[in-house]
Amino acid sequence: MLGRTAVAMLSLAFLTTPVLARDDGRFANSPLKPWFESLQSEFGQCCTNADGHIVFDADWESDHGHFRVRLEGEWVVVPDGAVLKQPNRAGPTMIWKYYIDGHPRVRCFLPGSMT
Repeated sequence: MLGRTAVAMLSLAFLTTPVLARDDGRFANSPLKPWFESLQSEFGQCCTNADGHIVFDADWESDHGHFRVRLEGEWVVVPDGAVLKQPNRAGPTMIWKYYIDGHPRVRCFLPGSMT
């Protein structure tokens, strides 16, 4: 029989197991799905449109082709290698993010089609 300590340890291990992002099927019939899946920056594949986040105009800015975005209350510099060069077929500005030491970072940045 497992002791309370062992049960607590197993519960904590289960709660700290990383969860991988996955396509939940919401966009399976979107005509843009193959395009989203093809997007890549110097940091790798951006993933799918289900993983991307729309960034409103007030939450990003550009200075001579260099960008920064406000993510979760902090301004984050977008690395030049994260900026996608192809035309934005979706429309709004989007980012794909990840975390380092609890702080958001940008894997891919897709400027809006109106910029």
